[in-house]
Amino acid sequence: MSLKEYKAKRNFAKTKEPSGKILKRASDLIYVIHKHAATHLHYDLRLEWKGVLMSWAVPKQPSKTGLKRLAVRVEDHPVEYAKFEGEIPAGEYGAGNVEIWDRGTWSPESFGKDKIVFDLRGEKMVGRFVLIKLENSDKNWLFFKLKSAA
Repeated sequence: MSLKEYKAKRNFAKTKEPSGKILKRASDLIYVIHKHAATHLHYDLRLEWKGVLMSWAVPKQPSKTGLKRLAVRVEDHPVEYAKFEGEIPAGEYGAGNVEIWDRGTWSPESFGKDKIVFDLRGEKMVGRFVLIKLENSDKNWLFFKLKSAA
């Protein structure tokens, strides 16, 4: 986990995004989904893990019903980013409006390098979800809600 790539892509003299640092927190793990109107509207899923927010760009609105969504792994973000909303200025990396679409806490059920099963307890997203890394890809994952046991 590192914020090196995150910091290299931003000019903090021009953007109000947090410059951040790796934080170790003792409370519940947090998650946030940002609605990001950049070049293309997408949603950024961010899961707190080992002091940073692991992040995936999801091109379509996350599904609460089990529809599979592509999730592209992007650079880790600082935990403070979970509270960030605002405009990233034109000409800056990720330029456009960022707003919080959902937030809450999460807990991992299993956490591997190619598959993460977890519970979300948010304002919109509630239940068991999974991220599965696609074969032969460094960054592409599938993100979807798991069916409830009947």
